[in-house]
Amino acid sequence: MRKARQLGARRWTWSISCVAVGAMFVIFGTLTGLGQERAGIAMDKVALVGASSARPSDTKTGANQSSIPPGTILPVILRTTIAPEKMKEGETIRGEIAQDVPLPGGAKIRKGSKVEGHVVEVVAAGNGNNAKISIRFAKVYSHGQAIPVKTNLRALAGFMEVQDAGLPQQAPGEGDVHNWWTTTQVGGESVYGASGPVMSAEDASKVVGKSVNDGVLVQVRAKEGTKCRGAIDGNNDPQALWVFSSDACGIYGISNVKIAHAGRTEPVGTIVLEMQGRNAKIRSAAGMLLRVTG
Repeated sequence: MRKARQLGARRWTWSISCVAVGAMFVIFGTLTGLGQERAGIAMDKVALVGASSARPSDTKTGANQSSIPPGTILPVILRTTIAPEKMKEGETIRGEIAQDVPLPGGAKIRKGSKVEGHVVEVVAAGNGNNAKISIRFAKVYSHGQAIPVKTNLRALAGFMEVQDAGLPQQAPGEGDVHNWWTTTQVGGESVYGASGPVMSAEDASKVVGKSVNDGVLVQVRAKEGTKCRGAIDGNNDPQALWVFSSDACGIYGISNVKIAHAGRTEPVGTIVLEMQGRNAKIRSAAGMLLRVTG
């Protein structure tokens, strides 16, 4: 009799335990479902915020860039040799961006982006006149887009001038780090190593910009005695000038070439170069500063 009572008590206790455990599973499942639902709502909110915040970041990388603001300087490495003797109207001229070009809103044109133009006209030398070649740069290819541009020519430097701009002012000593070398820009300004200041050629105590990984960022300045201007169209942001000084203007290191028309006035965007001598040319790997015209 006692054993039967003990067995019945155990069964009763086991039933209660099963009911309690079952209730706990139900409650836990409900809470888990609520938690997952809330977590799902929270993740949806995060996804929405992420989607909305992704749009500006796309713009910042330049993915939606459809135009380049007037006054923007484009530092270009020429990838086509320009020679009136061998070129004809309509022939393509190619170059590439030599340094990341910052744009409003955090966007940029990446170093290596292609620049494309064409020959507008070739006038052969004759009757005591020098040869002339008219060129026009019309497109910048950035993030898969062909961005139309009109540009004028601010400065042009030969291949050797470009190379010399990367050499130290003094012979480096043993153990010197090349990133710390002081170099001279085309136009005379000094750059004091990677991430260092850029100092004016006229006043060695005046900082005009800073060095970055692939060039310099400086405030563009007018060149006294020339037609080259400082900031235009309200575009006073630091500009990517690569190996050029903030006031670099005209031609450097190419003695038999002259800028007959920079492209600032009509015909706007057409650059006319006058070549003196039969073999006068601008070799591939020359450097150019093109300025976007409004």
